[in-house]
Amino acid sequence: MAAGDYWLTRFVFQRALGLLYLIAFICALNQFRPLVGERGLLPVPAYVKAVPFRASPSLFYFAPKDWVFTAAAWIGIGLSCLVISGLATRFNSVLAAVIWGLIWALYISFVNVGQTFYAFGWESILLEAGFFAMFLGSDSTAPLAIPLWIFRWLEFRVMFGAGLIKIRGDSCWRDLTCLDYHYETQPMPNPLSWYFHTAPEWTHKAGVAFNHFSELIVPFGYFLPQPVASLAGAITILFQGMIMASGNLSWLNLLTMILAVPMIDGRYFAFLHIRAPHLTEPGTISKGVVVAAALLVLVLSVNPIRNMLSSRQIMNTSFNTLHLVGTYGAFGGITRLRYEVIVEGCNDSDYRTGQWKEYEFKGKPGDIMRMPPQIAPYHLRLDWLMWFAAMGQYYQYPWFVHFAAKLLEGDPPTLSLLRGNPFPGHPPKYIRALLYQYDFATPEEHRRTGQWWRRELAGNWFPVVSLDEPEFQRVLQSAGWRD
Repeated sequence: MAAGDYWLTRFVFQRALGLLYLIAFICALNQFRPLVGERGLLPVPAYVKAVPFRASPSLFYFAPKDWVFTAAAWIGIGLSCLVISGLATRFNSVLAAVIWGLIWALYISFVNVGQTFYAFGWESILLEAGFFAMFLGSDSTAPLAIPLWIFRWLEFRVMFGAGLIKIRGDSCWRDLTCLDYHYETQPMPNPLSWYFHTAPEWTHKAGVAFNHFSELIVPFGYFLPQPVASLAGAITILFQGMIMASGNLSWLNLLTMILAVPMIDGRYFAFLHIRAPHLTEPGTISKGVVVAAALLVLVLSVNPIRNMLSSRQIMNTSFNTLHLVGTYGAFGGITRLRYEVIVEGCNDSDYRTGQWKEYEFKGKPGDIMRMPPQIAPYHLRLDWLMWFAAMGQYYQYPWFVHFAAKLLEGDPPTLSLLRGNPFPGHPPKYIRALLYQYDFATPEEHRRTGQWWRRELAGNWFPVVSLDEPEFQRVLQSAGWRD
């Protein structure tokens, strides 16, 4: 692996990863306070009182305040911009490592106290990538091979782990029928999901076959000589781009595409016309630190390897509180039917005869006439949790009880998470939630009515509640409301 061939690879990778961290910190700026802030749905102050620092290390243990969360998000945004602009890596490797270290420390602080709203596999992948970015060096130093191999190993675990969990999991992955359901039942469809779903069945089977090829065979090419490694990286980017085009999976697909960059020989980025500066050889201390990082990865890789070899493989698990060298995977099982929790409010004195109005979310399906929006690579955390909630009962999700109370209060931060407020003048007196089964409209229905969905009421999901009711107040207290 010649240094000159991978200088541009590192250049592209660092800035692309910085862009993803920028998106992540913007999400934190917009959503962390209403979700888990001091008066959020699952407040951080209560969490840090109940969970010791060693179990979930975070800078916010020292000051679980809204202004601190906001300041940390802004600092993360600023540091990410330094990486994207190249200022973070322009001068020396020490400064670059410090900036990446600060980015990682800030983001793990959000993740480790974010509870269920930050319990997504791609959070750990992003943290692992940010940690090992500290060892990439600066633009003026020759790239060492070891950090690039570390990222190849990370990408291998992401892709091959996903392939194994599928082939071992749902039978529809083995009979090539999973895409008959996935486009419609995935967490958050996008504008093209309907078109993918209504495409000929052979395209669905071909898509599953390409999935198995990309996740079970291609990852071994990451470790082969050029040009095979570059070809494997390019196939991964193409595969993830196709998934990204068919749905809103937060930044998972973009992150996986970025992690494929270290496989690609820098000569293939020559079209960028970026001249390399004079590259200096990293010093003995720098090389020693990189070797130590590699040894750390080797030790921490024991559990992920055991997991991948196990017939009882688990997906998206960190084996340490620092989210380093975890095990990953996605969609081991595919839901066949789509259910949506539709939240409604009523301002009439008698809710039994009154008018109920729906709360529309920014990303998840609601209005059957609304085209599914493009959200990814942005992450709408509340919308994702609503997808999970529809698979269970409300009492399994204490945050939803708090969410209902916030809507009854007309809480502005909570309402900022929604697409609109159907009660702009005064908050509703009553809140309830109904469960609907959603299906994509057929092509004929879409042409005739313009609707994207059809839905059928499946039952009540959350009972009618009011802040005036003593029973609801008792439920709130049992759910830890404002402890």
